[in-house]
Amino acid sequence: MAVTRQNSPQIALMMLDAAAQATRSGFACMFSTSDEYEAALIAKRRAEGRYGGSNFWPVAMFVGCGLTVAGAALLML
Repeated sequence: MAVTRQNSPQIALMMLDAAAQATRSGFACMFSTSDEYEAALIAKRRAEGRYGGSNFWPVAMFVGCGLTVAGAALLML
């Protein structure tokens, strides 16, 4: 099948428009705002169990700060 090239500006414009539409459809996003994206990301991470872990670090920091204050108080005596 032989394809002949036509140098019509209208055909070129239609081809350019079709290429732009195809490009835009490739970048389609299911979220309309960044807030929706962040909410979905947090919900996904919660479902994975990332935010519910142990409370080890707050307790460890509290004990560490308490020991630091106690050590400083002993040095002042």
